[in-house]
Amino acid sequence: MSPPTADWIQLHDRFYRKQEIYTMLWKQVDLSKYMLAAAPFGGPLALVRDDRKVLLLQKQQPIKPSIYLYTSSGKLMETIQWEKGHIVGMGWTETEQLLCVLEDGTVRMYNILGEYTQFSLGKDAKDNRVIDVQFWGTGLVALTGSFQLIAITNFDEPRPLFLADPGINEPPHSWTVIPPKFTLSRHVEVLIAHNSTILVVDATEARDERLQQGPFSKMSISPDGKYLALFTADGKLWVVSTDFQKNLSEFATRSQVPPQQLVWCGTDSVVLYWDKIVLMVGPYGDWIKYTYDDAIFLIPEIDGVRVISMDKCEFLQKVPDATENIFKIGSTAPAAMLYDALDHFEKKSPKADENIRSIRLELADAVEACIEAAGHEISHQYQRSLLKAASFGKSFLDIHNADSFVEMCKVLRVLNAVRYYEIGIPMTYTQICEYLKMRTDRILIHWACSKIKKSNDDEDTICRMVVEKLANKPGLSYSEIAMTAHKAGQSKLATMLLDYEPRAGDQVPLLMSMQEDELALVKAIESGDTDLVYHVILHLKRKLQLGEFFRIINNKPLACNLLESYCKQQDPELLKDFYYQDDRTVDRANLTLMESFRQKDSTERINTIKGALRIYQEDKEHTFEVKAIEDSIKLLQTQVQLEKDYSQPFSGLSISSTVYKLITINQSNRATKVRGDFKMPDKRFWWIKLRALVEIRDWDGVATLAKSKKSPIGYEPFVEECVKAMQFREAAKYILKCDAHLRAGLFLKIEAYQEAGEQAFLQKDLDTLREIRDKCPNAVIQGQIDGYITQLASSR
Repeated sequence: MSPPTADWIQLHDRFYRKQEIYTMLWKQVDLSKYMLAAAPFGGPLALVRDDRKVLLLQKQQPIKPSIYLYTSSGKLMETIQWEKGHIVGMGWTETEQLLCVLEDGTVRMYNILGEYTQFSLGKDAKDNRVIDVQFWGTGLVALTGSFQLIAITNFDEPRPLFLADPGINEPPHSWTVIPPKFTLSRHVEVLIAHNSTILVVDATEARDERLQQGPFSKMSISPDGKYLALFTADGKLWVVSTDFQKNLSEFATRSQVPPQQLVWCGTDSVVLYWDKIVLMVGPYGDWIKYTYDDAIFLIPEIDGVRVISMDKCEFLQKVPDATENIFKIGSTAPAAMLYDALDHFEKKSPKADENIRSIRLELADAVEACIEAAGHEISHQYQRSLLKAASFGKSFLDIHNADSFVEMCKVLRVLNAVRYYEIGIPMTYTQICEYLKMRTDRILIHWACSKIKKSNDDEDTICRMVVEKLANKPGLSYSEIAMTAHKAGQSKLATMLLDYEPRAGDQVPLLMSMQEDELALVKAIESGDTDLVYHVILHLKRKLQLGEFFRIINNKPLACNLLESYCKQQDPELLKDFYYQDDRTVDRANLTLMESFRQKDSTERINTIKGALRIYQEDKEHTFEVKAIEDSIKLLQTQVQLEKDYSQPFSGLSISSTVYKLITINQSNRATKVRGDFKMPDKRFWWIKLRALVEIRDWDGVATLAKSKKSPIGYEPFVEECVKAMQFREAAKYILKCDAHLRAGLFLKIEAYQEAGEQAFLQKDLDTLREIRDKCPNAVIQGQIDGYITQLASSR
């Protein structure tokens, strides 16, 4: 049996290995001629002839294409005869259904038996054609010929959703999607490489990240959605965070030709494939190159890359930490010492007892590490030897929970069965845990809970020990451990541990159950999750006295803003109390005014406005608001009386509109009284009265107004308003009252060409005379105007 390190290659401080899983059962399949899509978690492969490539037909090769479904070992599962049309892209759902997206926007969804259901991406996709498509486990995004993006986010109820217009008019250099589970909005986001930058498009907006390093010919999202690998036009591999805030690494490939594929190997390194060359680049710029004689296809998995070639299926991955600690040359890790002790024991060497004694304190950890390492091995021999080492170590422990050992034996039986070449599912331990949503950190959580229950150390020491032990497991949940501490009466320890909980959704509810109300609110606010903040606020509102509730909310701007937003819609009375205790006089008065606008009964509205007035009167700095509200109350009372007197609606009108309406119903005297009550300026009153009289065609009233005294607005408005009403004869009555330099133009407006000419001649205005001459249709008047023009011209 060859040593497990035989195929290891080191990149900086990490080891990688490429293991052959299968010799392919298919015969001479040239992958360069096919479009290929692979289901994740060791799932099946779908191949269809790529009709974008010109191929020579071989003997007995069918003219009409077929879709071939293979296992990862190359065993043919199903052949689907294809007669529908051009396939733009293929992908797999998380339930291993094959998706075929056609140029006309039709989407077919096949099971592995070749049965299908069908739906459409809509009229726009059909009219403009689909030119490209990207998939994730529960959805897809299609790019149309009009460069619009159409998303499907639920295959059970496929409803096309248009994303925001990216604003491009040419195909992107490359593009990809960030699945909803990795975005803050929990909606799909699309990254589009356009010119030198990247556009981030979701359902509401297209945001330009304003990058300068592009164009980017290839891009790929890491399996955890945190990182983005980009291939630039000058041949650089650039890795950034998906929020574009962190520049993680750059690597010059020295190739101006973009790779055919760019994928992630777990979250540790990036793999690029050109014809016959595979380049894996690590996080510190170290690299490994592999060569292949024939075309290959790279399938990214959460913990590595499946490499499919004509001859074999391989798996490229970072060597798991547990495996590295045991088998790395010269390792003195406890698990390595335990594995070595078993070898000495079988050789009947006393060194076995020496090894066990040297790791006595860490023996339980060594047992668990051997169990975990067994799960990461494909070789049956190493699986058995690692489990045997774990069993050997258990025999030296007084107390040990065998659940993890039993569970691993069960998992390995399943993995070995599905990996069998006739089944052809090369699933790893990490993948099956992810696929079945199993917790890989259960052992550590169990250890931490046991430590809390049994340890006699102080809370600070226990917290430090637990955090150090769990430090190499980013993302591990501390909530169960904290709950154990809380139940054990160690509330301080529970609170300290919750500081390390990465998920606010787990952290906050536990803090609430521990009566740490204010801390729960602080953590919810720090998470940025408004729904979580609302959850805490409403919990506190139900639980606490009003004064205590407001004390906790105060000095937390986000919580105050959310409370205001909620109360404006659901509980205005609570908002009044909130403003009152916070001495927010203006906000409280404004809220009362807003409440008055929603009341239909005038008496109730007046009473509510008076309530707002009393609040404003509490503060001497708001004299303007007090006067404005007093006038508002006075106006509303006046309008109530007007409605009683004239059976006409007045409530809600401004002072100007009230006066205007009174004049239009022939109540000029009452309008004058309202004008006086509210001290309306003369100019505004004359404008309103003039327009109202013209509106009801009361020309005598207009004349009376003009003669009543010298007009504060002049007489040009009288002319303009009559002209708007097409009453040229009425307009003519007021032109001679206007300023002399305006008269010619006003007469011209009412087509009084002779009078216009006379006024222009008196003003010695040659330009206006010529304009009147050009517009006048009467030859006699034209002659008169020509005479005026001659006289003025000769006098100059």
